[in-house]
Amino acid sequence: MDATVKPEGSLEILSREEVMRLRAGGDSGLQDLFRKCALAVLNTGGTEDDVRSVMRKYADFEISIIELDRGVRLELKNAPESAFVDGKMIRGVRELLFAVLRDVVYIGTELTLGKRLDVDSPGAITETVFQILRNARAVRTPVEPDLVVCWGGHSISRAEYDYTKDVGYELGLRALNVCTGCGAGAMKGPMKGATIGHSKQRIRNGRYIGISEPGIIAAESPNPIVNELVIMPDIEKRLEAFVRLGHGIIVFPGGVGTAEEILYLLGILMHPDNREQPMPVVFTGPASSRSYFDMIGRFLEATVGAPARELFRVIIDDPQAVARMMAEGVANVRTYRHERDEAYFFNWNLAIDADFQQPFEVTHEAMAALNLSRDQPPHELAADLRRAFSGVVAGNVREDGIRRVEAHGPFELRGDAAVARALDEVLSAFVADHRMKLEGRAYTPCFRVVA
Repeated sequence: MDATVKPEGSLEILSREEVMRLRAGGDSGLQDLFRKCALAVLNTGGTEDDVRSVMRKYADFEISIIELDRGVRLELKNAPESAFVDGKMIRGVRELLFAVLRDVVYIGTELTLGKRLDVDSPGAITETVFQILRNARAVRTPVEPDLVVCWGGHSISRAEYDYTKDVGYELGLRALNVCTGCGAGAMKGPMKGATIGHSKQRIRNGRYIGISEPGIIAAESPNPIVNELVIMPDIEKRLEAFVRLGHGIIVFPGGVGTAEEILYLLGILMHPDNREQPMPVVFTGPASSRSYFDMIGRFLEATVGAPARELFRVIIDDPQAVARMMAEGVANVRTYRHERDEAYFFNWNLAIDADFQQPFEVTHEAMAALNLSRDQPPHELAADLRRAFSGVVAGNVREDGIRRVEAHGPFELRGDAAVARALDEVLSAFVADHRMKLEGRAYTPCFRVVA
C-alpha cells in the first residue's frame, strides 16, 4: 500500500538537520533505525517473531520524509495493508507511527549527538530515562498513582491469554491503567481487558502504555490497543522505565524475556537500599500455569536464594484477588510517597546499580564471561542472570544476535553446578513448553549451559 501520511498525536514539525539525519543511512544516520521501527508499527497484528523474517517479507517497504515549511509528511511505499482500512491508515497506527518518529528523532539528535547516552553514572542514566519519558509525555503531573506494569510472554496458550484479559478487566474496573512491553500475548491481553473495565466505569482517558526498544520491536510489534508508545534506546533503559514509571507489577507466564524481567526486578528489590520501597508484585496465571510458577520459584531459590520469594506473591486463577491486591498495593505506594513528598509520576528514589543500567553487548565472549555463581551477593548474581536471559532473547529474536549464533554457534553459559543446573532446567522447560517461539515454529536453541 502506498500513502502520504499527515501527523497524528505528536511531532508535527522537524528541523532541517533532523530531516537530514532521518534521510541519512550508516552509523551517523537514522534512516535504517526509523524504517525498522516504522515497519514494526505498520505491521501491527503480525504474528512473526523473527526480525529478519519481517524484513524479508517487506523488503520493498520504503518510508521517506517530505519536508514542508508548514510541517512534515511521511511518504510510504509498499506498506503492510493491515495498517489501512479502505485505503486510509487506521488512526491509532498513525499515532504510533509518529510516536516512533518522535522518539527516534529525540534519541538520535537531542541525546546521542549530545553524548548524554554515553554516561557511566547511574544518576545520569536515570536522568536520560526520565527525559525520554517526559519528551513522550509519559510522565505527567498532577497524577495519582494508578499504573500497573504487566509482564509476560508473547508466546502463551489461549487459556493464559484469556486469563490476562480477565485480570486486565478487573484492573480497569478499579480505575487502574496498564503498561506493557506493547506486543502480543500477555502484553496485549491486559490492555484488551482493561478497555472493557474502563468503558464500564465510563473512564474515557484510559492509558495503555507500550514501552519497546529498537532491537526487538520488529519481533514484538505494538498491539493495536497501545495509545502511548515509547521507544527507549536499549533494553536496560526500557526495563528502568518500567520500574520507575509503574506503581505495581504483575507477571504472567512467559519465556526468557519474562525471566529477564523477573531477574531485573528482584535484583533491584533485593538491593539493601530498597528494603523500604513499597512495590506490589504478583505472579499470576490460570490453574494450568501453576507448574510454571512452581518452576520459577525453584529456579529463584536455587540461584538468588529463598528470600527472593518474599518479594512477590503468587496468585493462581483469581483475577479479582490480583486486582484487589494491586489496588491496595498502589494505595500503599501513594501513602508512602505522599508522606515523604516524593513524586507519584516517576520513582526517583529507587536504587538501581550500574550493573542493571549499562547496556549489555551480547557476544559469545561476553556470555561465556558472565559470573553465574552463588559466591556473590544475590542482587549481583541477579544482574548477571538477567544478562544471560537477555543474551538468549538476542539469539532468538534480535537481528545481531541471530547472526552471531549462525556464524559462531550457540552461546555458552558457564556457572557453578547449582546455578548451571537450575538455569538448564528452566531454559529446557521454556523450550519444551514452546515458550521460545510462536506456536507452529520449530525452535533450535541458541544457547548451551556448561557447569
